Amino acid sequence: MELKSLDNDINIIEKVEKGSIAEELGIEPGDILVSINDNKVLDIIDYKYLISDNYVVVTIQKKNNEVWDFEIEKDYDEDLGIYFTNPLIDKAKSCRNKCMFCFIDQLPKGMRETLYFKDDDSRLSFLQGNFITLTNLRDDEIQRIIDYRLSPINVSVHTTNPELRIKMLNNKNAGKIYNILKKFSQAKIEVHCQIVLVPGVNDGAELDRTLGDLSKLYPSVNSVAVVPVGITKYREDLPKLEPFNEVSSLEFLKYIRNKQEEYLKKLGTRFVFPSDEFYAMTNIAPPSYGEYEKFLQLENGVGLMTLFSYEVDREIEKLKDDISLKKKYIVATGTLAYEFVKSICDKVMNNIRELEIKVVPIKNDFFGTTITVSGLITGQDLINQLKEYKDFDALIIPNSMLRSGEKVFLDDLTIEDIEKELNIKVIPSKVKGKDFINIFTKDMR
Repeated sequence: MELKSLDNDINIIEKVEKGSIAEELGIEPGDILVSINDNKVLDIIDYKYLISDNYVVVTIQKKNNEVWDFEIEKDYDEDLGIYFTNPLIDKAKSCRNKCMFCFIDQLPKGMRETLYFKDDDSRLSFLQGNFITLTNLRDDEIQRIIDYRLSPINVSVHTTNPELRIKMLNNKNAGKIYNILKKFSQAKIEVHCQIVLVPGVNDGAELDRTLGDLSKLYPSVNSVAVVPVGITKYREDLPKLEPFNEVSSLEFLKYIRNKQEEYLKKLGTRFVFPSDEFYAMTNIAPPSYGEYEKFLQLENGVGLMTLFSYEVDREIEKLKDDISLKKKYIVATGTLAYEFVKSICDKVMNNIRELEIKVVPIKNDFFGTTITVSGLITGQDLINQLKEYKDFDALIIPNSMLRSGEKVFLDDLTIEDIEKELNIKVIPSKVKGKDFINIFTKDMR
């Protein structure tokens, strides 16, 4: 052991898993990871890559500043069982784009500071599924994705036309996207792509070009999701954009259906999938369960309605015959999904006697009525629009309304605030059939 004092305020170990290699070695919370095989560990990707060998030398600085070298023999890819204070270890990389459709640029002033941070971090794409543009990475960082085989990775493409992409993202590096994707294809990196579709900008012939280019890189580019542009009422000094409506959504869905048939014959997959918003805007029933193949783009709202409906049906089949629950619930949803959510709740009420469920579409006064999805509903809009509803046992909301892993809405109101103002219990639910049905069956026990 060598006594040193290291100027190191990152790589702090927060937790050590019970029964792990780290616990056996005496590594403790508060210790600092200095290096692995004499290599500095800059982030969690470095960490996972460097510990993947059967034999590693891990250097740890203890809380008393002693530095210990541990020679470890282990199974390939076996983890040490340590968790860091910051799961990325260093700070997330911010986005330097100025996209014409960026939702963060359309936020009102005075919201919490973290909402205004734009991430464009390849590590978050690999670890958490975030979509990145690849415009904010240096060549060596692109190469690092290839060398470390960070796969799958999610990429916001929007267009493969170099000039148009530079214009849409307002970044001179944005035109390199297709060359980067070709490099990923050669390295067999799995990529899932996203297109935010803006009427009159990257639709029509431009969309046809983009899908044609991306399909040439299949199976590396494994799927493409197309989502409609979201427009709030806070667009001062921003480019004028047109939202999708029923007519334009119908035209788009007809086009996509033809493209899916083309790719199914050519590639053996439908390859490109519209988000549920397009179907909700037209009142057209979304595709069947099988047509979504592996539901690869649920985070983009692709197939979420179909999967949820399928799961609810399966859970209803498990219910006992002639069951009852004399309770009244409110289910709050965005205006876009109202008809769908109502159909789900009608199905539940048809199978549970005496149960009453009132579905209430919440108009988005906070961001503007052009925002119709449930995930952007604020606490204050819930309070203002549900005050008239009395004598209900509970309010059910999708957990997409809340900050990930917390009980806080976008406007910083909490579940407790809603419960106090409306004098009702609030139950967040995942958009999963089992979670939703369990809310009612739990009350029957």
